Amino acid sequence: MCAEAVAAMLPFLVDRYGNPSGSHTVARAAQRALDDARERLARLLGACPGDVVFTSGGTEADNLAVSGVAAGAGTVLCSAVEHPAVLQASLAAGGRTVGVDHRGVVDLGALAEILDEKVRLVSVMLVNNETGVRQPLEAVISLVHERAPAALVHTDAVQAFGWLDVAALTADADLVSVSAHKFGGPKGVGALVARDRASPLRPILRGGPQERERRAGTQNLAGIVAMAAAAEATVRDRERARLRVREFSTRLVGGILEAVPGVHEAVPRDDRIDAICNLGIEGVEAEELLVVLDELGVCASAGSACASGAIQPSHVLLAMGRTIEEAKRHVRLSLGHATTTADIDAVLLAFPEAVERLRPAAPVL
Repeated sequence: MCAEAVAAMLPFLVDRYGNPSGSHTVARAAQRALDDARERLARLLGACPGDVVFTSGGTEADNLAVSGVAAGAGTVLCSAVEHPAVLQASLAAGGRTVGVDHRGVVDLGALAEILDEKVRLVSVMLVNNETGVRQPLEAVISLVHERAPAALVHTDAVQAFGWLDVAALTADADLVSVSAHKFGGPKGVGALVARDRASPLRPILRGGPQERERRAGTQNLAGIVAMAAAAEATVRDRERARLRVREFSTRLVGGILEAVPGVHEAVPRDDRIDAICNLGIEGVEAEELLVVLDELGVCASAGSACASGAIQPSHVLLAMGRTIEEAKRHVRLSLGHATTTADIDAVLLAFPEAVERLRPAAPVL
């Protein structure tokens, strides 16, 4: 967590313990804090305060966007490389996936062919969580408005907020998901922007009237206040952090490519954000490599962090045309606001050693 989020959160874990749904003095103070956080976050997302629905994180926000709309009549479409929170919710609603090219970018021609008046929702993420590839969201929205004007557009912007101007890029999207822990806030809190066209949004959690009856349950006020503080710090420092991480990413990937033969990037650098580096390593299984890297003090992953420990190959890489064996050789290195020069130095020492331990020795001639 960033320092601003920690400082904002602490009072609500100790002294300011009121439930925003109550009517007494302490509760009313909590409600004011909730309203203030909602207004601050809405402004940063280019939304109205009433559009913001606080959730338990990106997964719930994605599920609410898909299931809350899919409960009505109509077809749901999503790209084949969506986070499981969107992909599984879409398939559970009887939805269809849209293919991508070798970079993982959604195939606009394929999308155009299946868009019709029966489509209720199209969900395409802004930045992929495994490869960092950016999707042409504005082109997707334009195409949906042209071919299926009654359809809603949702975008999972969870990986994007820390690095891109989400307010500008999602201005014409009907539903936008974000998650606090991706930009220096706490885990377990997120938000869904649901603009007027997405109303009414049917709740998936039922109970009390919180969040204008779109999401029942007592709000995580400490997390929400911290999320707003982290969002403000992120927007304030975004350009500086982006340039810093770009420098780190250049050095990290360039150093690995130079030191370790048989390594390649999953997607071209110009197509992705710098914070996510997905690398394929010939002759080495990713799961074995992750174990050795962990022993050497490097925290890396294969595929989505939500699927860490699973042996299934990445559905994202498979959708991009990789074979199962190829997909099993990819690892993801992520950088953030807390990454340091020492971190990059440590990885550049550990990565070649880890690969050398695992690669079969060259035959003696």
